[in-house]
Amino acid sequence: MKFETTSEIALALKQNDPVVALESTIITHGMPFPQNLETARIVEKDVRNFGAVPATIAVLDGKLHVGLDDDQLEQLAQAENVAKLSRADLAVCMAQGGTGATTVAATMIAANLAGIEIFATGGIGGVHRGAETSMDISADLPELAQTPVTVICAGAKAILDIPRTLEVLETLGVPVITYGQDALPAFWSRDSGVASPLRLDHPAQIARAHRQRAALNLAGGQLIANPVPVENEISKDEIDPIIAQALNDAEAEGISAKQVTPYLLNRIFQLTTGRSLATNIALVRSNAQLAAQIAQELVALPRDSAK
Repeated sequence: MKFETTSEIALALKQNDPVVALESTIITHGMPFPQNLETARIVEKDVRNFGAVPATIAVLDGKLHVGLDDDQLEQLAQAENVAKLSRADLAVCMAQGGTGATTVAATMIAANLAGIEIFATGGIGGVHRGAETSMDISADLPELAQTPVTVICAGAKAILDIPRTLEVLETLGVPVITYGQDALPAFWSRDSGVASPLRLDHPAQIARAHRQRAALNLAGGQLIANPVPVENEISKDEIDPIIAQALNDAEAEGISAKQVTPYLLNRIFQLTTGRSLATNIALVRSNAQLAAQIAQELVALPRDSAK
């Protein structure tokens, strides 16, 4: 077996019950213990409350786990020096017997390996500001173009260059679909100032589009941008100057490569006195709830239903 799983998830997959994949970098690189463990448990509970089985994905001691039991979740939440895994380093971490948390790209790979079609996260990676000189573009984007998993997020992280991220996704043929509104959201904010290329208003429509892509033999998945709940939003006008300050601070401190996003998120947390993290948790929960609803719609549609 290429991965390990819990008996609950193994049974759900065998019976074609709805399952939602969840990433683990939010646990290891997103917030401190014990808040990270509490949030992970809450998000898994949200998936259950909306009718699906949660499968948090991570590498523990060299083994790929599609789904963690509560003891493993706590182990990961307290682990130190956890690798941040994407497509490039997933296999190396496993070969070395290491422990790693999965990014969007690595979570998509593992979910697809297990036959899970829906994945809920916070925000995807994308084209970093200044990428015209740094060439810093997330591996999440090409992964969306080649791995057939529908990803539910709150848009690209607002620290990124969203127009360029959207251009790259269009070039790669990835459908970017905003749920329930015409404006593309930007993580903490409901409106990025950029129009969404596509819009769908019901989980069943998203499920049918997923099936139709398979019927057309189109590679890759779908990106579903789910706006943060209104009551938890930090508006673009409010967050933009804070992001600008955080970016300036990162440049002054020489932060680069994989350290950029964790640094910026932590700096924005400091500058908003914790409000950004509360919004982050709210949007992840909202995405998990929507993903569970889509997963239910998907299992009602045979995999060859659109052919």
